[in-house]
Amino acid sequence: MMDETGEEEEEEAWLQLRPVEPLPSQCCGSGCSPCVFDLYHRELARWEAARASKDRSLLSGEESQSCPSKLNPETFLAFRISAVDRLTKDTYRVRFALPRNSQLGLRPGQHLILRGKVDDLEIQRAYTPISPANAEGYFEVLIKCYQTGLMSRYVESWSAGDTAFWRGPFGDFFYKPNQYGELLMLASGTGLAPMVPVLQSITDNAEDETFVTLVGCFKTFEGIYLKTFLQEQARFWNVRTFFVLSQENSPEQLPWSYREKTRFGRLAQDLIEELVGSCRRKPFALVCGSAEFTKDMARYLLCAGLAEDSCFLF
Repeated sequence: MMDETGEEEEEEAWLQLRPVEPLPSQCCGSGCSPCVFDLYHRELARWEAARASKDRSLLSGEESQSCPSKLNPETFLAFRISAVDRLTKDTYRVRFALPRNSQLGLRPGQHLILRGKVDDLEIQRAYTPISPANAEGYFEVLIKCYQTGLMSRYVESWSAGDTAFWRGPFGDFFYKPNQYGELLMLASGTGLAPMVPVLQSITDNAEDETFVTLVGCFKTFEGIYLKTFLQEQARFWNVRTFFVLSQENSPEQLPWSYREKTRFGRLAQDLIEELVGSCRRKPFALVCGSAEFTKDMARYLLCAGLAEDSCFLF
């Protein structure tokens, strides 16, 4: 029979094993499933059941903890950083190594969750790899850093050889070749990221005859990400690229190859209607950017005649 001291010690042991509720900063806010709070409630229910049944295997650590060998939405895995390239003053392209020329296992447009730690505060954010879905031995992400961003402080500390932790995949958009007549991609800033692997999967597949109209919204010409890649993609017979620059107004300052396909100001209702009207086939729209951008584009597309089920908002 256990005395009072023994009961207190056992109670303390159980309390030490109780899962710790995540902080709000640990939720990336992108609606992924399972969310960090989903995992917490699952672990809490398991802990409560074990405690109620006095299952000492949890206390003694006898339960097997298998180490996952591939990407998992519930478990963070370590990936080594092989290169960090600064594309603009505040945006980086980061390459992570994969073992033995393996593939990451994401479908085009799916995203991952990155875990960071700053000043003993854990944070999590969602990022979409921009590398081809079939890339072997690596994957790349596009990350914009903000002056007041905690994750930005973490990312700006990276250098080649460091390790970062990711879990996934997440995302409800699954592209299939020739599924749509035309994709109308509307991207603002790093919202370009999920468009890149979808676009490349189309141009890499000679049997995929989907038309693509990609519209990238940036502040300045210098701020356009992945110019070389986008120029190469625009050479394909089924791809058109356009740019909207909000803080410039002079076409004479642009290279000749950009002048006809660049507009100034903001992407508004009139231009959306023009783009939808110029699509060569009935379009399906993909939208990614800030919350405000996404909300505006969804409204403009509906006013331009697209049905709600003809749009996907990342």
